[in-house]
Amino acid sequence: MSERREIRLREYGSAQIPESLLTPNDLARLRALQTRGRIIVDESRTGWRLKADATVGVLNLDRLRLVIEPKLAFSGESLIRWLCYALAVPVPHESTARDWSVSPNGFADLVAAALAHECQILLRDGLRRDYVRNHQLAPVLRGRFDAVTQATRRYGLLDQLHHDTFDRSPSIWENEVCGHALHVARAMVSDPALAQRLSNLATSFPAAGRVSGAIGALSRATYNRLNRRYRPAHIWAGLILRAGGVTDLLTDTGAAAESLLLHLPGVWEKAVARLIADSAPPGTSTATATTAAKIMVSGDLSPRTFRPDIVVTFAPSATPRRFPIDAKYKRYEDNSVSAADTHQLLTYISGYSPADSRTAAIVHPRTHRHSRRVLRVRGSDRQLGTIHAIGIDVDQDPAASAAWLGTELWANVDADV
Repeated sequence: MSERREIRLREYGSAQIPESLLTPNDLARLRALQTRGRIIVDESRTGWRLKADATVGVLNLDRLRLVIEPKLAFSGESLIRWLCYALAVPVPHESTARDWSVSPNGFADLVAAALAHECQILLRDGLRRDYVRNHQLAPVLRGRFDAVTQATRRYGLLDQLHHDTFDRSPSIWENEVCGHALHVARAMVSDPALAQRLSNLATSFPAAGRVSGAIGALSRATYNRLNRRYRPAHIWAGLILRAGGVTDLLTDTGAAAESLLLHLPGVWEKAVARLIADSAPPGTSTATATTAAKIMVSGDLSPRTFRPDIVVTFAPSATPRRFPIDAKYKRYEDNSVSAADTHQLLTYISGYSPADSRTAAIVHPRTHRHSRRVLRVRGSDRQLGTIHAIGIDVDQDPAASAAWLGTELWANVDADV
């Protein structure tokens, strides 16, 4: 990693890259990210021009280390706090004696530090052990005799016996996921002290097999009273091993796991969904973009569907009333809501809101303070809809933001619906 040249740019920013620094393999990876709307790569007279979309993190290429820092609202500390809130994991904090601080070395170092803290807690409390099956060939029988293997490999000889033993061991998937993630994180970070800490921790965790096996174990993971304490560490391990954050940006492109990119609009959508669920008044239910009913368009060359990020259903009577909400990762604290977003919210109002309560909301990040302004859309002498533009101060604690929403937004929405 020390041989790579580091280039830093801001989210939505661009950088000029000399042609000699990008190999054909690098260009293939960048093109794959470009097809997914994460990074734009264009050829120029002197090399290549890279532009980051709403993506932050670190991308390790063959000769280049690209660090993309957040630009909209989030500082390093607020980003990690809101990411924890979106993923429903504990926030690493100094008051919990986790020795956590915001590093100037990029988002990847923050995630690796969070993984190190959680793994340190697991070691402090003792790693979980479980019975692991081991196949052995020995002169003495211990465990369960493997008659089939004995007959097909020893041909009746009894001087050595094939048998399976079951011993309590820390070499179980919960610990191996952490072990693989610590090894990968060691190659990812740029802070030497953090890298040494990760190396020391990695010696205490088993890491047999391949990284793909650990990723597969995470995808099948279930948690109960015996292993639920591993879940926070596995959240950070998943971000590192899959290399792409909540949307797994690099999983499908074959990129090395020592890169880590985070799609901030996806993080913001998850955070807003939890904010709404935490602040919504009693008697309501919330549906997300994966569970809400669709607005369908048919009759064109191909059918299309639309769904808002969150739909809140008020059910005080036999006729439920719905309130669509869209999370927008845009700088709307100093800018007007775009015409495209206004049209989108009007579509949601038409598809979900009742005729006597044509209301929706946009929730966007901002700094310094929370805000709310009301957009009223009229045409042909009638009210087309009301849009609440809600600015959430990301420098504040998410729990405090949910409490503010509970008093500021829903009281006004109740009056509308």
